[in-house]
Amino acid sequence: MKIVICCVGRTDVSHVQESIDIYTDRLKHYLPVELTIIPEQKLWKKLSPDARKKAEGDAILSQLLPGDRSVLLDEKGKQYTSEDFAEYLQKEMGTGAKRLVFIIGGAFGFSTEVYAEVPAKISLSKMTFSHQMIRTLLLEQVYRGMTILKNEPYHNR
Repeated sequence: MKIVICCVGRTDVSHVQESIDIYTDRLKHYLPVELTIIPEQKLWKKLSPDARKKAEGDAILSQLLPGDRSVLLDEKGKQYTSEDFAEYLQKEMGTGAKRLVFIIGGAFGFSTEVYAEVPAKISLSKMTFSHQMIRTLLLEQVYRGMTILKNEPYHNR
């Protein structure tokens, strides 16, 4: 299974990009990982929050392929311990799907169309993080989950 992280907007903070690169590189030893960046359009900045969510949502949905297992990173999503998240990853890998797509929206969240198309939601914390920072946190947790599944010493139990 390939892990795809679909996100709106590029990462423009160098230390955040370095962290993304570190965990992406580490994960390559376990499974393929791809970051799909949906570029922010200049027009979007002039839109109302709802119109912007709709435009971003259309772009997000265009990235999904038939048969993808998709999940939104959303503040109202299910929260997991690292061990439970590892089990979640294992379960998803056992579905036979080719891609597990984690979707990180823009600053205003997701459109109703995205919520309708992708009902699965997880939350990495009750706290709010920037849509750039959450990329690193998600990659680290996927890496941690893989080391847990392989019984490697990265995660202290």
